[in-house]
Amino acid sequence: MTTRFHRRMFLRGLGGAAVAAPFLPSVWERQARGQAAGGVAKTFIAMFTHYGCVTTKFFPAKSNGALAASDFTNSITPLAPYAAKLLIPRGLRAMNEWTQSNSNGGGRGQGNDPHLNPCGSYFTLQPVTPNSNDPFSFSQDTKFNAKPVGSSLDHVMAQQLSSGGTPMFMRVGNSGGTKGESPQSNISYLKTSTTASDAANIYPGLGTPAQVFSALTGLYTTGGSTTGTGTMNSDTYAMSRGKRVTDLVKADLDALKRFDMSADDQNKIAAWEALLNETGSMMTGGTGGGMTLAAMCTSAEAMMLGATQSNVTAAAGAGGSGDVLTNQVSSSPALDGADMYSVMAVLATICNYNPIIFLKYPPNYYFKGLGITDESHNLSHRLSNANMTGSCVANALMKLETIDTYYATKFAKLVGMLDGIKNPDGSTLLDNTCTVWFNEMSDGNAHNLNNLPIIQAGGCGGYFKVGWTVNVEDGSAALSQGNSEAQCADGSTSGMVNGLTQQTGTDSKVANAPINKYFYNIMNAMGVKADSTGYPAKGGTAPVTKFGYSDQTADFDGGLGAKSASIHSPGEFTALKAGS
Repeated sequence: MTTRFHRRMFLRGLGGAAVAAPFLPSVWERQARGQAAGGVAKTFIAMFTHYGCVTTKFFPAKSNGALAASDFTNSITPLAPYAAKLLIPRGLRAMNEWTQSNSNGGGRGQGNDPHLNPCGSYFTLQPVTPNSNDPFSFSQDTKFNAKPVGSSLDHVMAQQLSSGGTPMFMRVGNSGGTKGESPQSNISYLKTSTTASDAANIYPGLGTPAQVFSALTGLYTTGGSTTGTGTMNSDTYAMSRGKRVTDLVKADLDALKRFDMSADDQNKIAAWEALLNETGSMMTGGTGGGMTLAAMCTSAEAMMLGATQSNVTAAAGAGGSGDVLTNQVSSSPALDGADMYSVMAVLATICNYNPIIFLKYPPNYYFKGLGITDESHNLSHRLSNANMTGSCVANALMKLETIDTYYATKFAKLVGMLDGIKNPDGSTLLDNTCTVWFNEMSDGNAHNLNNLPIIQAGGCGGYFKVGWTVNVEDGSAALSQGNSEAQCADGSTSGMVNGLTQQTGTDSKVANAPINKYFYNIMNAMGVKADSTGYPAKGGTAPVTKFGYSDQTADFDGGLGAKSASIHSPGEFTALKAGS
């Protein structure tokens, strides 16, 4: 006979989170993952934004050397307070760049589309199918619907590290609806076919903070309320006075132990009991104004970060200007719609809910809350449309820098929340993460993929060098900042735009170190394993030294199988590692 326990019997104290631990999905596996990684659970958080940036106002003047707050000027000024915990890898190139020369067989990628190419290949590092060699074709199949032939980095990592085998992928602003975005902007793909030439499937992930909040509600519910209006219950008060968690549920725990159960279940209960008491012993408050591990995974923690039902509802855009990202949803703490996705990412990190978290910002967006009425894609072209040539939009560069600064502010908010949560050893939650802001491309008018703007926060448990900008291509401290101000710099409408010449980008001969190698760094830091070939493989035992179709963008020209593609330079960037 099987006896069933009523789950509510264990939802007492600590917002129900810690006490309910054995009954939360795969908590045992998540805890084991943290132990296997050296006793500290690590998290990879990616923030992805579209259309590049004004590179001349983004990159610090110094491309190699120690970072100081004074290096963060112009659009990345909001990140200055975190200089000591940031890493800026310079000189990187993403794969599959669209150029007007693709039809000549001498391009830097496929001829499909300037955005479909890099988005589909960014994290998959695979060509898209069906292929086009005509860079000016408007074929529905090749320009709008082609998909990569492999899974993206988030899924490759999650298959080894996440208990459910899937990442926590969030579409900030709910772009794309329930089915996800189109291939022109989608970045998360899961391949289910074993045929090499078959396309992967779009992975829609989660579109609203409410979806994530619902998935995590069991962790933060106190007395059936998720509004944040409840008072501290008696068990939580007893915890704050030093009483052990298991003492608070002793009767329930003893009853559970009396039931006949497998050795595996007994081990789970024992590990859970130890985990609860370890957590309870740290309920003593913190120093330096930051929250401590004592407050982790509780309804109180959620409320402090602003994860309340009212804020989650407001983040959907109700009553706002229609600009969901910038709509203010809370004044204490100060949060807008975009921040609520970051709050969910931080809560998931605190509770070790999923080690692979992606925050993808929307394409084709109107930042009305920033006073910008131009659509973001058009504006990246410096035009009132998405053509490659035309007359400059008034103050285009100033508007683009305003958007860049907004993104930097959102990344700084995410970094600040992670850095404000203290571990018992004095480190912060941020220190055990690899939190990275990725840009789709470098300059949005040139559509170039070399000289990528990428900023990382957190050393992932000491794996990465932080407080540095590192030129991974040649180590020089004077790498180009690009040429974003080469067109439309005067702010008027008298100038002309020509994106086909790529004048506003970076000379294609420089800043071409393959992003593949940076992905190896991230995977190895997180504990992903490879097989004997060096490619990531579940059950592997070796470090990752290879990933993707090729690490040379020209190999993508012509599509799958057109050239003898390979990983020409295996292994990670040692210059990005701590101690280098």
